[in-house]
Amino acid sequence: MAITSLFGLIGYPLGHSFSKKYFTDKFDVLGLSDSHAYTQFELPSIQDFPTILRDNLNLKGLNVTIPYKQQIIPFLDEIDESAARIGAVNTIKFMPNGRIKGFNSDYFGFQQTLLDWSALAEFKSKSACVLGQGGAAKAVIAAIEDLGISVVKVSRTPADDSVGYDSLADLLPEIGLIVNTTPLGMHPHVETFPPIPFERLTSQHYLYDIVYNPLETSFLRKGRAQGVGGTHAGLAMLHGQAEKAWEIWND
Repeated sequence: MAITSLFGLIGYPLGHSFSKKYFTDKFDVLGLSDSHAYTQFELPSIQDFPTILRDNLNLKGLNVTIPYKQQIIPFLDEIDESAARIGAVNTIKFMPNGRIKGFNSDYFGFQQTLLDWSALAEFKSKSACVLGQGGAAKAVIAAIEDLGISVVKVSRTPADDSVGYDSLADLLPEIGLIVNTTPLGMHPHVETFPPIPFERLTSQHYLYDIVYNPLETSFLRKGRAQGVGGTHAGLAMLHGQAEKAWEIWND
């Protein structure tokens, strides 16, 4: 039987991604393998995106990963209201009317993992700190703020609404949750980690890394070595955002 419903992932590079296996296994479980397929489109430039559309007329949906969650927006016909508020897109739906619409499922995947984390009550009364200012960071920041937690934004190139890594040591007493949204530590560069003052971490700090390959990053390992209150890996967020994307594609 021909593949009538093609899904995929765009980004660069894609060697770290688990998405193809996740959705291929899902199609097997649902008995859709004869008609559904998932592939990876490794794009050195976002300008190659129209070529993907031209060569794959059976596309029904796409996931978007580093570094294109913001760069993809000008190529879309529509953008969902929540994705517009966040300013980043990680899910694309090919609408029945032929238009291409962007959504953000990172928000839902991340926020649900916080709600499911028993440590939420421990760090909710303090500020959160988000490392990185890319497309994933925008979704994470919105998800945290919508839970009533204030956010300190940390960037290598701080602006009016963010601080540099060199400011973190003084801010740590007011911070509970620290989230890494940068690719530091991601396969194959597993030895890398964000330059935070790990020696200042205490049991009041909780570390969350949205990187899921490897399952345990240097960031989390170094935090545990300092006796942080708890850590959370990124795989649950991946599964949560993937399920939300599937819901969007089939809505």
